[in-house]
Amino acid sequence: MTIVAVIPAHNEEVYLRDIIKKARSYVDEIIVVDDFSDDATAFIATSMDDVNLVRHDKFLGKAEALRTGFQEAYKLKPKIIVTLYPNGCHNPDEIPKLLEPIFWLQSDVVTGELKGHESMPVVLIDKNGKGQQTIVEDTFYISESRYAGFSAFSSNTFDVLKFDGTQVPVEYSLLKDVQDAGLDVKGVEVSIFVSAENAVLHEHKIGVVIPAYNEEKLIRATVEGIPPYVSRIFVINDASIDSTAQVLESIKDPRLHVITHEINQGVGAAILHGYKRALKENMDLIVVMGGDNQMNPDQLPKLLMPIIQGKADYTKGNRLLSKEFRGGMSKWRLFGNSILTMINKISSGYWHIMDPQNGYTAISRKALSGIDIDTLFTYYGYCNDMLVKLNTFGFRTLDITMPARYGQEKSSIKYSKFMFHVSVMLFRKFLWRLKMKYMILSFHPLVFFYTLGMILVPIGLLFGAYIFAAKLFIGWPVSPNSPLLDALLLITGIQFTLFAMLFDMQESNKSMRDSETDFRSVAWN
Repeated sequence: MTIVAVIPAHNEEVYLRDIIKKARSYVDEIIVVDDFSDDATAFIATSMDDVNLVRHDKFLGKAEALRTGFQEAYKLKPKIIVTLYPNGCHNPDEIPKLLEPIFWLQSDVVTGELKGHESMPVVLIDKNGKGQQTIVEDTFYISESRYAGFSAFSSNTFDVLKFDGTQVPVEYSLLKDVQDAGLDVKGVEVSIFVSAENAVLHEHKIGVVIPAYNEEKLIRATVEGIPPYVSRIFVINDASIDSTAQVLESIKDPRLHVITHEINQGVGAAILHGYKRALKENMDLIVVMGGDNQMNPDQLPKLLMPIIQGKADYTKGNRLLSKEFRGGMSKWRLFGNSILTMINKISSGYWHIMDPQNGYTAISRKALSGIDIDTLFTYYGYCNDMLVKLNTFGFRTLDITMPARYGQEKSSIKYSKFMFHVSVMLFRKFLWRLKMKYMILSFHPLVFFYTLGMILVPIGLLFGAYIFAAKLFIGWPVSPNSPLLDALLLITGIQFTLFAMLFDMQESNKSMRDSETDFRSVAWN
């Protein structure tokens, strides 16, 4: 029995990958209809195995997306078609509940009903085409539109579905088509994939810091895309020489507060001043987003909820974890980011963190006020500096997977200058972290292991180069014991370095566990 899942999607990059991965366990084929998305929806679907992607070249709406999906599904001659939305309100693990009544010939259509959620009757259509709220015997009840549409249709229904979403939402019209044909519709209780988060987010004071330099084209879209649960928006105009200031003046959002730099101070300094203003206004959580509209505001709950739930003090985006999330990132950029990831692991001591250059972050007030932000690096390496500081003072960080998003804006980073400045900064911050964390705030002998490793390995390399040059090019006599001594220096230095890394990793993990235990203790008391 072939089961096909049809997923209509318009700008659904947030949960699409997880929805598809879970749905694979319960269906034979997955069809994603991309209804003219301008985010990473299509790339994610294309990158995943065994997904059939159909794209609309203009926005047609959910009814037409479902129609397209069913037409593609019919080609596979399915026995059951499951409609599944990637908005987080449909839980793929509940698919078996939809399928079982059809397997046992108890119903022709099975649709999900949310437990404890207010239901409403199907809107009936009279002969004149006017919608009327009519409650009649045997009328099927369904949850509101954003939760509706999680349904399984048997092959008996395929010929009667009209996909008429003009008068009422298509989720309701499809069920009415089935009822009008005298077929059975059954409702089953289901849960949602992502818990309703907006109510929780509205309970906290959330500030968004947006550094902006020459962002006249995209700053309006960035600010206007900030969700309503955000309390304040701090835009730092870093001495822009275009019309950024005028665009900001024209935005009539009472949450907006603009900080203007008369002289360009760099993205790190802009974020620093935004952070300080957010602390002055007593924000509970502070998010950093770019002014180039490359950070999807729909991803905000994924960054904020782990902090609200006490799982982390600082969260950041991660584009490197899977191929589905690396869309638009060139191979050269991916290679450079991977190298910086490894260097940053050593420098910061956060061995579980990837994609350190991702500037889409959220931090709690406690963590932000608990580190020395006045010394924040003012160049593009500010995010690396933040990680070093957070680890030094024992705060928990968490990577949040999300797709890369590249739009009209081109990066202004000069990579040769960037790599040099950030590499020097990371080495200096590494030494500072060892001194502060393992000598001043506490003590651990791994400092001596790192020191010996940093001394012995360079000596071994230089001595080996001398032996090689003296033997092959200069002709100087070399003692037979010299290569053995050089090998001893290198092996010993490498061992000291590896042991230091191991101890550093253990201490960082221990600090994170202790912080989590402290949080649970406070929450319990």
